[in-house]
Amino acid sequence: MEIRRLIPDVRTLEAERALDDLLLREAAPPDRPYVVANMVASADCRASVDGASAPLSGPADRALFHALRGQVDAVLAGTGTLRAERYRRLIRQPERREERRARGLQPDPLAVVLTRSGDLPDIEMLTDPEQPRAVFTGDDADPASALRRVRQDHDVRSLLCEGGPTLLGSLLAGGLVDELFVALAPVVAGGDGPTAVAGPPLHPPVTLELLHLLEHDGMLFTRYRIGIPRG
Repeated sequence: MEIRRLIPDVRTLEAERALDDLLLREAAPPDRPYVVANMVASADCRASVDGASAPLSGPADRALFHALRGQVDAVLAGTGTLRAERYRRLIRQPERREERRARGLQPDPLAVVLTRSGDLPDIEMLTDPEQPRAVFTGDDADPASALRRVRQDHDVRSLLCEGGPTLLGSLLAGGLVDELFVALAPVVAGGDGPTAVAGPPLHPPVTLELLHLLEHDGMLFTRYRIGIPRG
């Protein structure tokens, strides 16, 4: 499947190869992973339709979603997202695990779960013996502390947060996100459902530097570097 890149230059790419040059591990700070967050939203910034993100997605979004998973050491998602999306083994196709090996990564990314309450969803990802995971509960579920632990204990240098909105809001508030990938679907969802980022207002707001812009069938795919907070 082809996808158009509009920024930084105009060209046509294979969607599955559009994120091959990210080099996220090399950018890791000394005490935690380099953290990127991936989200999909409607044009009016809704993060889901009827409780799920699937109605906002499309073939190109799914291709980039899996391509981004293939670039990181670990994947983090909130328990609400895990429950709603029914997570299974993060990399299910053998050929994608081999591609990760070729990049110098473990064949399966570490699944990271944070839950202060200890209430874990009944999902396949948390019982599959082939899926490595690290579950943090209680005080250990503090995001900054958990990120330090996965770096120290598992050598996680790049981590992908797949939401949900509350978890992403807490990571942004803690200054723990380095890049943001946002897919904007060409639909208006309406209603009063969750937006892509939830939680208290960010004071001060953070600035974003646009690194790339992709397009397929009217859907826009942005990549931002988190900038310096506005004073």
